[in-house]
Amino acid sequence: MPTKPKVEEVVAEPKDKSQHQMMEMIRRMFLATIGAAVIAQEEVEVLVNRLVERGEIAEKDGKKLINEMMAKRKSQTTDVGDEISKNVESVLSRMNIPSKTDVDALGLKINALSKKVDELKKPE
Repeated sequence: MPTKPKVEEVVAEPKDKSQHQMMEMIRRMFLATIGAAVIAQEEVEVLVNRLVERGEIAEKDGKKLINEMMAKRKSQTTDVGDEISKNVESVLSRMNIPSKTDVDALGLKINALSKKVDELKKPE
C-alpha cells in the first residue's frame, strides 16, 4: 500500500533547489564583480600607457597612478567581499540554514556524547 510522503520531505525539496539557485546567483554576481574590476584595471592601465606615450604624464607618475589604483581596487574588493559575506550570512540565517560554526559545534557535541555512550557501554 503506497504511503503518503511526509510533509517535511515535500517541503525540503523546493527549499534545497532555491538554496542552490540562490548560491549560484551569488557566485555569479561575485564572479561578475571580480571580472568588472579586472576589466576596469586593464582599462586604467591602457589609458595611463597612452598618456605616457603622448608625453602628457611622466612614466614614473603613470606607474605611481597605476599602483594607487591597484591599491584602491584591492581595498574596495576586500570591502565588497566583506559586505557580500555579511549579506550571505544574513540570507542563510533568515532561511534558517546553520552556519559552518554551528555545524562544527554540533559535531563536537556529537563526538563528546559518543564518547560518553561508549564509556557507559563498557563492562565494569
